[in-house]
Amino acid sequence: MFTVTFQGAARTTTGSMHIVDVNGLRILLDCGLYQGHRKEAFERNRKLMVDPKTVDCVLLSHAHIDHSGNLPSLIRAGWRGPIHTTEATRDLCDPMLRDCAFITKHDVEIVNRRRIAEGRTPFEPLYEEPDVEQTLSLMQGWPYKRAIDLGNGVGAVFHNAGHILGSAHVELIARQPNGTYRRLLFSGDIGQPGAPILPPPDPPIGVHTLLVESTYADRDHPPRANVSGRLRDYIDDIVQQRAKLIIPAFSVGRTQQILFFLNGLIRDKKIPQVPIYVDSPLSLKATKIYARHTDCYGQAASDLLRQGIELFKMPGLQFLETADQSKALNHAEGPMVIIAASGMCEGGRILHHLQNGVEDPRNIILIVGYQAEGTLGRRIVEHQTPLKILGDTFELRARVHTINALSAHADRTALRDWVRAVNAKGTITKAFAVHGEDDKVAAMCQILREEGYKDPVAPVQGAVYKGL
Repeated sequence: MFTVTFQGAARTTTGSMHIVDVNGLRILLDCGLYQGHRKEAFERNRKLMVDPKTVDCVLLSHAHIDHSGNLPSLIRAGWRGPIHTTEATRDLCDPMLRDCAFITKHDVEIVNRRRIAEGRTPFEPLYEEPDVEQTLSLMQGWPYKRAIDLGNGVGAVFHNAGHILGSAHVELIARQPNGTYRRLLFSGDIGQPGAPILPPPDPPIGVHTLLVESTYADRDHPPRANVSGRLRDYIDDIVQQRAKLIIPAFSVGRTQQILFFLNGLIRDKKIPQVPIYVDSPLSLKATKIYARHTDCYGQAASDLLRQGIELFKMPGLQFLETADQSKALNHAEGPMVIIAASGMCEGGRILHHLQNGVEDPRNIILIVGYQAEGTLGRRIVEHQTPLKILGDTFELRARVHTINALSAHADRTALRDWVRAVNAKGTITKAFAVHGEDDKVAAMCQILREEGYKDPVAPVQGAVYKGL
């Protein structure tokens, strides 16, 4: 039987970590960074929620930092066990964890300048490049559907989750003393069906215990059908205005989706050729990994490959690597498209483009992802002005548009379809709603009840459930 301790992403959408004890093994499902207000996140991430000496292995659902970003902290604490994940996730973790180490080290240097000036002891970085190197050396990449022997009669299988490249549902299978098997399924983050590059999620059936994400359990996303049309209209607009279309986008997943749609518009001659700049070294590395892992593509993307079409190569596209290349765009004349991180405008090169673009009424700022409360991206969406960017104040005169149809998370309808499919045999005896704020996990529990699940639970952090 399984015992599960919920130590992260319990009534929150960040810091994913669930501890599973079975047959004498202690297994971590994910080991993510807590992301939120800087002071709270800094304090929480410095305290590992598990004793590394007790952990036998890690099963990682995907590369997003709120799921993978605390792995190097385990290594810094002396842990040297295997980290099992998919092949594409292993490859994406390389640039993402290095980037995270750089950012967290930079953040602690800023804090330490103040602490030293006040005569206080400086903090150590959460982790550094050598810790990332060691983490990557411990990662073992597996294909989907391949059985992994963890020892002690326990096995694992990764199933495509359709969220980002390499994302997985994690299935644990444990042999019982009487010769039967118990199966636990951790959904990871579930993708929205109909994504332009990836296939739909492929959950297994016949499991007994379910941990399911709840990020958008209370709402449906707009249809994707109009994404290309809206991008076309915005590009036609900036061509006429000789202006800039500025798109804040996460480096992994969202940037590749935008490039996919732009490629289609150019290929079908629906937009004029304009310079398209992807201003993020991490985006370049991630896009190369997306281009390499064609084995993870869905039907639509695979069909294009068979026609000899490369998804991320198109006339006018240029990836910018150096800061000087990025700064050169500040005074360049449009029309042009600039895609830059971070997706919520809380850091990165997008800030410089916003500084130079928000006061020009000809420009368009296109928001293509969720903007958390308190972020600069949220203030832009809400048309708050003036805006403070990197310490300076700017009037928001650029036009702001949003496309909310590109979420990589399953919405309410897709989650309902998923939980119905995974329990097609009626074998699930206990279900837990995780990875969601209070109202989201409550909505997921309601969906589970409506789909015939008995007594679903939204666990709090630190809650322990035995005999599963």
